[in-house]
Amino acid sequence: MSAHCQLTGSRPGFGNKISHSHRRTSRRFDPNVQRKRYWLASEGRRVRLTLSAKAIRTVDTIGIEAAVARIRSRGGKV
Repeated sequence: MSAHCQLTGSRPGFGNKISHSHRRTSRRFDPNVQRKRYWLASEGRRVRLTLSAKAIRTVDTIGIEAAVARIRSRGGKV
């Protein structure tokens, strides 16, 4: 699964892991991404979205119809 959110567009960040001896190695900060299914009443079907935890709360606030419209306006496929 690709570690990016379809709604917010958050992607992994990159940085360094620093050991006790202060040696640096590269690491990756992944967003908290979940696969979630919603019922899309306007199309009469379920949609499966890859969303971050923040985006799941956003869908709860604005509704699935508005969230899907936002994803499609960004050029995403639902």
